[in-house]
Amino acid sequence: MVSLQEIIQLAQNIRLDNQPGDWKTVSKKHLINILNYIHFQSGTILINFKHLKYNNIISLQARPKPCLDDSFDCIWLRPKGLKLNAYEFLDIFLTEGEKLIRIKTDVMAIREEGIRFSLPDTCYELGHQRVKRYSCEGVQVDFIQNGTVFSGRLLDFGAVSFCVEVSTVPPQSFYWVNPECPVYIVFKDEQDTFYSGSCRITRQTDGQKTRSFILESIDKQMRRFKPKKYRSSRHKLIPSPNIIFLHPLTSKMINLEVEDLAGSGLSVKEYYYNSILLPGIIVPELFIEFADGFKLKCKAQVVYRNTARTKDSTMFVRCGIAFLDMDIHDQGRLSGILHHVANKKTYACNWVDLDALWKFFFETGFVYPGKYALMHNNKERFKETYEKLYIKNPGIARHFIYQSNGIIHGHISILRFYENTWLLHHHAASRSSDSMAGLVVLGQVERYINDFHRLYSTHMNYVICYFRPDNRFPHRVFGGVTESIHDPKGSSIDPFAYFHHHKNANQVEMSALWSLTKVQPEDLTELESFYEYTSGGLMIHALDLEQSMLDSDELSREYQRLGFKRERRLFSLKKEGILKAFIMLNISDTGLNMSDLTNCIHIIVLESEDVPRDALYSCLYKLSNYYEQEKIPILLYPVSYAEEQSIPYDKVYNLWILNMQYTDQYFEFMEGLFSRVQKDRFKNSANFG
Repeated sequence: MVSLQEIIQLAQNIRLDNQPGDWKTVSKKHLINILNYIHFQSGTILINFKHLKYNNIISLQARPKPCLDDSFDCIWLRPKGLKLNAYEFLDIFLTEGEKLIRIKTDVMAIREEGIRFSLPDTCYELGHQRVKRYSCEGVQVDFIQNGTVFSGRLLDFGAVSFCVEVSTVPPQSFYWVNPECPVYIVFKDEQDTFYSGSCRITRQTDGQKTRSFILESIDKQMRRFKPKKYRSSRHKLIPSPNIIFLHPLTSKMINLEVEDLAGSGLSVKEYYYNSILLPGIIVPELFIEFADGFKLKCKAQVVYRNTARTKDSTMFVRCGIAFLDMDIHDQGRLSGILHHVANKKTYACNWVDLDALWKFFFETGFVYPGKYALMHNNKERFKETYEKLYIKNPGIARHFIYQSNGIIHGHISILRFYENTWLLHHHAASRSSDSMAGLVVLGQVERYINDFHRLYSTHMNYVICYFRPDNRFPHRVFGGVTESIHDPKGSSIDPFAYFHHHKNANQVEMSALWSLTKVQPEDLTELESFYEYTSGGLMIHALDLEQSMLDSDELSREYQRLGFKRERRLFSLKKEGILKAFIMLNISDTGLNMSDLTNCIHIIVLESEDVPRDALYSCLYKLSNYYEQEKIPILLYPVSYAEEQSIPYDKVYNLWILNMQYTDQYFEFMEGLFSRVQKDRFKNSANFG
């Protein structure tokens, strides 16, 4: 039942709007039932009187008594001091659910404690073709026009129009408000902003210090994010989930059926005259409830509202809602649902049979003899790490699997290893079973990235991958993307020489001219200048090597909270105080990356001709004590330095980086690539990572 405050607001709105619409009759029998229900609920009605001389209207609250026959009695809610000699009875307003009913009848008696009316044969349901407005409390309003900000409050709200009350503060004047020009409206409370948008003034009351304005939103849709050509895939689920949320403006609980659902948002349908969603409204807490009571929570915003009619001409609106943020675990759950709906053999962030996974890694050759030679001494630690990754499913890692009948045919995973950068790795596919498995899981991770990278909780501004240039598949994909985008700020590749340093290597003494010290802010500025000159790519930002990220350790604390290890130490190699090389130590759990690329040393040499090999080896000897393993992986940039100094290395790893602002260009290339290449060309593609 609608509250008394809503009755008052609805009555005022009808008079202010002066739009009766189509009136629907209500029978005496039905009216008696309504009045008795109001009495049962201890509700009230609104009785209106008009001044005999001045024509102003007053509205008095009264509580109806049980109604049995052709009359009904009401008790004044505030009887003291009530004088109605100068007024004539006008009408009565009451509500039935969301309907406003107006009663025109005769007064039989007025007493100090109450009033008696005759019961008419019919009355009218008003505003049957109006979109309802709901009363609001506690919502502050900024009413802005031409540089002037008026403050006020939201009286009532509807999806088509709403009423605000604003006040002037000297030297403000309502003459400053031009009713023919749009106003910019902000709805907020002490903590949050719920809506902002341009509106037109349709009506206003008179008043020198305070006025009420009826406003209509100008925009029927908005662009929350930069438009994308390659959008999230939408699915109709059976049974359909519902969204449940407390409306931020009316404080009413809303429950709507979901029309379709994607990783980036959803759409719902409302009956036109009861609609409550307006483009631009932000919902701080929205729950998506599935059939078994399972819920996902997000922050969301209404982005469009389209009006349509059913076959029987019933008006409805379809509203689109975009996700603004979602907990990383709920992202994984939603992704798992949608991926499985799209393809019954695909799974995202699911519990994994670890025995089947390890068997898959060995059978596909992802764990080849050379790699296992480096792993076998720590095999128990590998198992422990993977149990935490695939059973506990922490927010720092996402995995995607293609399997049928319990047999895994494809796998890929991503790991958040820098503050806003995820590492794509461990891509493998079976050569003997399903030739599409490798492509399917790559498509899965691409879809996850496309769905969620814009959400704060994802922390995904960049995606990186290490691959060998002689590996045909990643070279064709990542190298092809980089060449296609043709902008190093969109996609870049930087080659590193890869080798191992032995902790028990002979110590090499460093000359007194050289020093190895903790990196200073100005060193990172020098590093950025060098890298911009030699490459111009994305490595500095993606690997958190910009000066503003020097003391950032939030991710390391998150790893520790989840039971993982992640440390980062930055050093500068200087000669006579001048920076010659930069060294980054990443220290993490064994097996977090199977090639230990998350548990290695990155070296960037700024002046190749002035850094002798012995100076580098001396640094490695000192820094190797930070690691537990005997063989420490080294990534050395540029490769030309290793060649000039005759430093032996095992292979070259390309560091590929994609800026998430360029996802459309990435997907455009991938679409073209797979339309040109036959599927069997990738059947025996090599693994990477």
